[in-house]
Amino acid sequence: MNPHDVGNFYVSWGWILWLGLIFLMFSSFGNWGYTYRAHQKYDAGPGKSALDILNQRYARGEIQRDEYRQLKADIAAGA
Repeated sequence: MNPHDVGNFYVSWGWILWLGLIFLMFSSFGNWGYTYRAHQKYDAGPGKSALDILNQRYARGEIQRDEYRQLKADIAAGA
């Protein structure tokens, strides 16, 4: 067996191993990006208290003034 043939064998496997490593890196980053975006959808986000949500609903016109005042009093009372 010629020693030069063994060197060529390792060079060809080296390319396959590098391509596999690059594939694993891209798939890992893709998986991380997907899970990061998926978890952001379900997080309430910082500063989202009950009073903040109530104020947003009132500003959008979803609730009337009397209901807003009642709910605000309930939140302040801890109900």
